Amino acid sequence: MSIQLIIVVLYIALLFLISWYAKQKASKGSANFLFAGRELNTGLVAVNIAGLAVGAASTIGVAESAFQVGLAAGWYNAAWAAGAVVMGLVAAGKYRGMQCTTVPELFERFYDKKGRIISVIGLITIQLVITSLQYLAGGAILSSLLPEVFSMQGGMITSAVVFIGITLIGGLWSSGLSNVVSVILIYIGVIVGTLITLCQLGGVGAIAAQLPAGTDWFGPLGGLSLATVAGWFVVMITQTITAQGPVQIACGAKNESVAKRGFLWGAVIIFPIGFMCALMGVAAKVAYPGIQATMALPKIIMNLDPVVSGITLAALWAADVSTACTLLLGAGTLFSQDIWKRFWCPTVSERDYLTVNRLAVLALGLMTLWMAFNAVNIVKTLLIGLSLTTAFTLIFLATIFVPGLCRRNSAFYTTLAGMVALLVWQIFPAVRVFDHPIYLEWLVCLTTFLTVAVIDSDRIAVPAPDTVSTGK
Repeated sequence: MSIQLIIVVLYIALLFLISWYAKQKASKGSANFLFAGRELNTGLVAVNIAGLAVGAASTIGVAESAFQVGLAAGWYNAAWAAGAVVMGLVAAGKYRGMQCTTVPELFERFYDKKGRIISVIGLITIQLVITSLQYLAGGAILSSLLPEVFSMQGGMITSAVVFIGITLIGGLWSSGLSNVVSVILIYIGVIVGTLITLCQLGGVGAIAAQLPAGTDWFGPLGGLSLATVAGWFVVMITQTITAQGPVQIACGAKNESVAKRGFLWGAVIIFPIGFMCALMGVAAKVAYPGIQATMALPKIIMNLDPVVSGITLAALWAADVSTACTLLLGAGTLFSQDIWKRFWCPTVSERDYLTVNRLAVLALGLMTLWMAFNAVNIVKTLLIGLSLTTAFTLIFLATIFVPGLCRRNSAFYTTLAGMVALLVWQIFPAVRVFDHPIYLEWLVCLTTFLTVAVIDSDRIAVPAPDTVSTGK
């Protein structure tokens, strides 16, 4: 058995030990399973949002992009960090203060039932697609770095067993405590891998001297356009405010101030990882110029010392695990809270509801694995899918800051318009007048929201101060 495989196996075993420990807390009720009993401290909030952000796209995906466009690919993680900052300053405390559980619940509280229905459809779709990506990435990591042990399908199934198992056992407590280990491992693996790679290639100066001409490899934009980088920031700030993963973490905080501080510290953790992975991607351009871009980071890693490569391999997979667990729990929460309990069985007992939550995680986990096996271009559509959160973010911000413009039908029609706009973007290339669909989404959603405000006279009830901030 190789050293790399031993390290990965030990990491898996540690995750399951943590999950069994977390099960004691998670089994006390649905609030403990879904929201860690609303007892997450600042550190746990920080590592949870960092674990959610630093996934396959933020490591292997960034290195792949850097292999083609330069160090500027690291702005992807910087965009995630910016989203965490905005969430911390603007929304995290509000969610915790309102004692809500999901954005659809918030929509029905201030708008109407159809607003809740359409929003839960959109948010579950987003969660499932992104979770499927994590299985694909997990399979790619294991099969690329340990081909003698894992095929692509075998790596995906192994990833699914770990993702689903950890989430099923301990819920947010399991995910939260596991993320402590995962984030530490990510930092150790990526930092050590970066430093050794730089030493092997003679430093940044030597790498820069050997790079092909024509691209500003270490420039602020490299081979990217300003509109592309700006689009990343708009997408990440938009989705961080209303995607179920960040919302669930904010709702699990001990209080409002903890939620705010946790997201701000999470941003600090998220920011540097992308540029380190991008640097390894640029280094791969020099060391292995003929490889496929997707193999930039795996190729660099497997040529390190076996112990270092094993730790870095586990770190990359840890990034995938930390993201997938939170996403899967978020999808389960949306189903159990906004579909099962709200429409099918509102009088469900606490014990049965906890069982429903676990079954939802299991069923959705298997569904997303099936989606991953049948996926086409999920990676390419990831940022497009996240653009769908535009309507949810616009409605949330309007509800909190300009409720006078909100009407009972605002949530439904703004969300519907956002869905239609994204569908049109996919089907009709002629409408792609912007560099990214997020710009079209904001234009369409804002226009729809303001139009409803003008033609509809049925205002929402203005949120009272104690519904926005309880201070508890």
